Amino acid sequence: MVSSLLLTLLVCSYGSIALVLAAGHHGHKFTVVPTASFHSSEASCSTTRGTDPHSNRVSVPLAHRNGPCAPVQTTKHELSLAEMLRRDRERTEHVTRRVSKSKRRLQSDDDAVVSVPAQLGSSYNSQMYVVTVGLGTPAVPQTLIMDTGSELTWVQCKPCNSTDCYTQRLPLFDPSTSSTYSPVPCDSPECRALAAGIDGDGCTDNWDCAYKIRYGSGAVPTGTYSRDALTLAPGAVVDSFLFGCGHHQDPKFDMADGILGLGRLPQSLAWQASASHTGGVFSLCLPPTGGSTGFLALGAPNDTSGFVFTPLLTIDEQPWFYQLMPTGISVAGEPLDIPPAVFREGVITDSGMVISVLQATAYAALRAAFRRAMAEYPLAPPVGHLDTCYNFTGYDNVTVPTVSLTFRGGATVDLDAESGVLLDGCLAFWGQRGDEYTGIIGSVNQRTIEVLYDMPRGKVGFRTGAC
Repeated sequence: MVSSLLLTLLVCSYGSIALVLAAGHHGHKFTVVPTASFHSSEASCSTTRGTDPHSNRVSVPLAHRNGPCAPVQTTKHELSLAEMLRRDRERTEHVTRRVSKSKRRLQSDDDAVVSVPAQLGSSYNSQMYVVTVGLGTPAVPQTLIMDTGSELTWVQCKPCNSTDCYTQRLPLFDPSTSSTYSPVPCDSPECRALAAGIDGDGCTDNWDCAYKIRYGSGAVPTGTYSRDALTLAPGAVVDSFLFGCGHHQDPKFDMADGILGLGRLPQSLAWQASASHTGGVFSLCLPPTGGSTGFLALGAPNDTSGFVFTPLLTIDEQPWFYQLMPTGISVAGEPLDIPPAVFREGVITDSGMVISVLQATAYAALRAAFRRAMAEYPLAPPVGHLDTCYNFTGYDNVTVPTVSLTFRGGATVDLDAESGVLLDGCLAFWGQRGDEYTGIIGSVNQRTIEVLYDMPRGKVGFRTGAC
């Protein structure tokens, strides 16, 4: 049996070592990874891997908002795992209710009904990744939380006192200093297109377009719908970019300067930038750790040979999310026995979600197979709703089975063994209450994978090992 093992040593450019074992012709795949990779706490930033290799695109560095690569260093407010999971589940229930066809009410553990408003937005409390762009003329740097589950980009704007806005590290955007700023008139087509996100008659006292976003977390940013120049990189400017100029945040959070919306609706950057830069195509690569960078790239890469593609689904009554159709899951190279009907509600990709959630039957199969493959390691008590956690005390390295997701069209994606399967020693998946709910692929499982969203061609691509 030993002679049938193929051992390949992979030395990654950011310094960690992984040992990949493929067991003969059976295709069993495992990776030996250092336990330190599950609890990264880098003190310095490495950018050796986190760059877009395609020179024909506009690219913006992307970093974990609390890591050393963050564009603006802040006093650390790192959430505990339990608190992060609580916020992440709150967002999960909100997003799932928006996208699922099911009419059942989702309830939290204490049976309180989760409120799901119709306004634009999701829940920015759990989001992890930021980019820095320039707003106005001259361009003023703004560090924004990137979110594929939100449509509207917004920043905090002057005037806004400390009782109405949270403290941010960069100065608030001052519209009066920008030569290209203008508020959107209340009776304009752009304002009417925001109908789902406006409160009351949608007008300010000056007859400008007003917006109010209700997030699943309970946050309610309000302000003036506006337009100005958005600078993505030197020479890459989106003129007359529509965004929210926020004057009141309720409640206030210590976070970045606002939200960069990358959802599917016309208000998002993905579509607003399409005329001049992207052609309706963009991609994200989330870094493996807080001490490394990824990228947000606008435009189609000049070479897609490294990608596998799956169709992008569109449900007429829920058009804002990026929804895909899974067809299978494999653990250590072995396909799991999951009936195709289990995936009938599909999954969405969401950069603002941390942990992935699967239909109940799919998760039960994944959990059982993963536990079998990890049987040599002692289980630890559950953390929040993560019920497959391990005690790696005394282990310098652990052998992790490859977890692969397969989507319609045959696109199979191997999750990154070091950063994309376990979070703080827990399997980074959990299960819905049933199979009638839509699943979500969160940010942990997307780490190091370039996810290419090609809206004109109706497809999503994956390229592993991209950052």
